Amino acid sequence: MKITLLGTGDAIGTPKIGCTCKTCIEAWNEGKERLRTSILIENDGKHLIIDTSPDMRVQLLKSGSPHIDAGIWTHGHYDHFMGFGDFYRIQRPPPMYAAPEVLEYCGNIFSFLPSPRHEVIPYTPFSLFGLEITLFPVSHPGAPTYGLRIESETGVFVHSSDTNRDIPAESLTCMEGADLLLLDALAPPEIAIDKHLNYDDAIELAGELNPKAFRCVHMSHMIPWDMPHTGSDMEVFTF
Repeated sequence: MKITLLGTGDAIGTPKIGCTCKTCIEAWNEGKERLRTSILIENDGKHLIIDTSPDMRVQLLKSGSPHIDAGIWTHGHYDHFMGFGDFYRIQRPPPMYAAPEVLEYCGNIFSFLPSPRHEVIPYTPFSLFGLEITLFPVSHPGAPTYGLRIESETGVFVHSSDTNRDIPAESLTCMEGADLLLLDALAPPEIAIDKHLNYDDAIELAGELNPKAFRCVHMSHMIPWDMPHTGSDMEVFTF
């Protein structure tokens, strides 16, 4: 299983338009960026995309223009699904998988771009491209939101998607034993966000879950580039 972090930023991205903070100035001066968070998984010669961000076009170009064989939507917020329209006249829109309410919402927005749609029941594993995938609910008030546990013969990948610390106990069990864990870490430690983890929340949770490798994603421009455990766009993991 090969995992590529297509983007590691929040809904705004880094650099933020019009911002002159240290992180954004460093991004401008050194050509750095955090595109909106999305993940590409390759297994058995197939490509699975986790969330279709508004930056999907450039993300797929940067990753070598892979053909996308299927996708999963974690929730119906703009920065996680609106890039689906980029499949128009590029390739046949791929089959999309999501929890029922997420699939209905995102699918209705893109009713003009039909593709096979598959409802996934939370906590019920399903198989795709040699992977066993389980969606589990997290806590992102205002939008039904799901994390993922993806198991191959060689490893376990867990992605929390957007969440605060109030993750259900059954979901926390799904997040244990990961070879790679990705956690939402929107803000620096001094800022509390009721719908998201901040950096310290993510570090604390990772310590409890004890993965082999851990990266923060969905980071705002307030997170410095040199913070430990922060993910980078186009960072690749193979196991």
